[in-house]
Amino acid sequence: MIDSTLATLVVAAHFAFIVFVVAGGFLVRLRPRLAWVHLPCALWGTFIEISGRVCPLTPLEVELRQRAGEAGYGESFVEHYLTSLVYPEGLTRPLQWALAGAVLAANVLAYGWALRSQRRR
Repeated sequence: MIDSTLATLVVAAHFAFIVFVVAGGFLVRLRPRLAWVHLPCALWGTFIEISGRVCPLTPLEVELRQRAGEAGYGESFVEHYLTSLVYPEGLTRPLQWALAGAVLAANVLAYGWALRSQRRR
């Protein structure tokens, strides 16, 4: 029971991290010091997508699920939870590159907006 609950918490943290990586740059406009946390997270998320590696949270979740007697899975977090919702045919390397590009573009826009707002003040 504990391992299953921990696995669910890992999934929730993983999802929150992904949302923060993609959209956290927009929070920098409100809290500029957040950039010190967000930039490394955004770089890590982009690196994972570009390199095709698996985030360390994925094997942790799978291990916890298996210890709880549940079925694990062999693909990445994005493939297992998000791809089926957004990209039903599966996650390919070109798609991973596109996702990484989208993350970078969103963050460049967000930081540009934040810097522009700071200059106006």
